[in-house]
Amino acid sequence: MGKYSLLYRFGVTPWERYGPAAAASITAFLDREEVDRTRPLGRALDLGCGRGQYTPELARRGWETVGIDVVPSAIEAARRKAPDGVSYVVGDVTDLPSADLGTFDFFLDIGCFQGLDAAQRDAMGRGVTALANPKATLLMLAFGPTRLRSVLEGVTQAEVEAAFPEWDLLVIDAADTAGLGWPMSRSAPQWYRLRRATSRHP
Repeated sequence: MGKYSLLYRFGVTPWERYGPAAAASITAFLDREEVDRTRPLGRALDLGCGRGQYTPELARRGWETVGIDVVPSAIEAARRKAPDGVSYVVGDVTDLPSADLGTFDFFLDIGCFQGLDAAQRDAMGRGVTALANPKATLLMLAFGPTRLRSVLEGVTQAEVEAAFPEWDLLVIDAADTAGLGWPMSRSAPQWYRLRRATSRHP
């Protein structure tokens, strides 16, 4: 929390550049989440929502939407511009059950999971799993690991799968790096789409 609180305080929020730069691709990925669903779409949780850059779009599409972030000032900013159908909660993505949010059909993570250490990633995976309805999906954008990992953060496919052992990895798509700038454009960002498995067989 401390690092991001300071970055928000000093207006250093490079991650917020991605939304405008990759609007078309984000729209396409969110469209895909709706293809096989009936309406109402259900409940969506925006993990590490920050100042609510993506959360309102989920509500506009028809999701009953909650955004969660550990930085109070970011949540305050998000609440000031929250449209109908969106609620925001100050909470820790590594301790989701304690936030008493209920269950969800869709989880969106744009750059949150990649900033956690191994224990935190596992904790977030357990929390998302606990809150997931049957056949819920998770759409995650994450940088790949680089030599600048301590600064840029990033995760491997294996680390994503390890944190979500009860989920099926459906597809990985290379993310658009236009507008990210160096060195983030060299981080090989990927979109991961996972679905909560209905059962596991030995």
